[in-house]
Amino acid sequence: MKQNQRYTQTEYVKQYVKLILRWSLIAIVIGIICGIVGALFYNGVLYANIFRKKHDWLLYLLPFAGIIIVYMYRKLGLEGKGTDDIIDSVHDSAPVRTRLVPAIFVATVLTHLCGGSAGKEGAALQLGGGIGNFIGRKSRLRAENLRIATMAGMAAFFAAIFGTPLAATVFVVMFIKVGHLYQMAVFPCFMSSYTAYWIATKLGVVSFCFHINIPATTPYLMLKILVLASLCGLVSTLMCNSYRLIHAMYDELFNNAYIRVVTGAIIIIILSLLVGKDTYNGAGGETIATMLSGGNEGYFAFILKILFTAITLGAGFKGGEILPLFFIGSSFGAVFAPLLGIPSSFGAALAMVALFGGATNTMIAPICLAIECFGGGGVQMFAIASFMGYLCSGYNGLYSSQKILYSKLQAKPIEMWTNQNQMVRRHEPEAIGRLVSQKSKRAYRKMLSAAKKNKHIKRRKK
Repeated sequence: MKQNQRYTQTEYVKQYVKLILRWSLIAIVIGIICGIVGALFYNGVLYANIFRKKHDWLLYLLPFAGIIIVYMYRKLGLEGKGTDDIIDSVHDSAPVRTRLVPAIFVATVLTHLCGGSAGKEGAALQLGGGIGNFIGRKSRLRAENLRIATMAGMAAFFAAIFGTPLAATVFVVMFIKVGHLYQMAVFPCFMSSYTAYWIATKLGVVSFCFHINIPATTPYLMLKILVLASLCGLVSTLMCNSYRLIHAMYDELFNNAYIRVVTGAIIIIILSLLVGKDTYNGAGGETIATMLSGGNEGYFAFILKILFTAITLGAGFKGGEILPLFFIGSSFGAVFAPLLGIPSSFGAALAMVALFGGATNTMIAPICLAIECFGGGGVQMFAIASFMGYLCSGYNGLYSSQKILYSKLQAKPIEMWTNQNQMVRRHEPEAIGRLVSQKSKRAYRKMLSAAKKNKHIKRRKK
């Protein structure tokens, strides 16, 4: 009996060693590829923005860039594909089309080159997810493990372009299902993200880090931060609803993708001419640095950035939402924090973290981001900002495929999807399954009515 127990324990040790070595190798390979491609992508977007600033006439080529993007996605069979589809692949342990990697790379660079308002992390999640999923399939991973490889790629690419491996790991393992931690994915995600971060920095990527003066923590200051973070939660709601509203307006007005993208491009050109500067075009990284240094762009800068980004992404251009989110948060905090007696640069950092927590429905990842971006000081203040931003944003979010498992208001499970009515989802039978995108609303209503009819039939039989 003792020999059998020893043998079993020995086998367990062998399995753990084999598992750790296998995932280390897969994660390192994913990290190396994502680090190299991430550095190319980072520099591509960087030089696209620099070149555009030197040549203002590129803004007038935005409609043509949109036509190229729509044509490319249509020819590759990728119409409508985005970050939500990568999240769906994690939910379903499904494969990701490898052709998405070059498509989103080229489309994002074109968007930035011609003045569209977008970020790069949405593309990073798609690029990383596609690479990780490809490596996972080539490694002949089982379906349940394929999602881990996809997540490792997402974390690696995020870390490569932002230089925040810890925040990237925590963000990816927690944002897909809010309230659930993919424990098995933590180690592979951190291994891949740190590998990608190390390689990317060697290839010239500059980490998203800033030096700010952080005041001493006091109870009175914490109360002020609570107020600021609560307002950021409302800004997060405004931002997410604006994105969805403008996207829905495009869907209602335009059936032709080419007319849609050209119309959006023309609106961006007109708005840029009316504003008279290119502050709201491109990624906005320089403006974020200005806000965190104590500057500001006025009281309406965050609203204009929401408008520019919603019109750009809703029209069909590619990029991301988190870097514009940092712009919106820092510009809001830079002007409204001083009204509460909070220093401008510190308020910009707090608002950026709070808005990140609210818009992505995460609490721990924004704290990790604050530690890696701002040096680790004032963690308690950044933590309360993240918690309150998350709480006050409701059930809205940037990603409609994100699943929320627990209520933000009561200690009970709800299992709803971001940006959908809780009361509607509560009455949905499990057999219906979940929606894979916002475009499935009609099909969802049909399935819901059919499920209700089936319930009535069953009751009659009883």
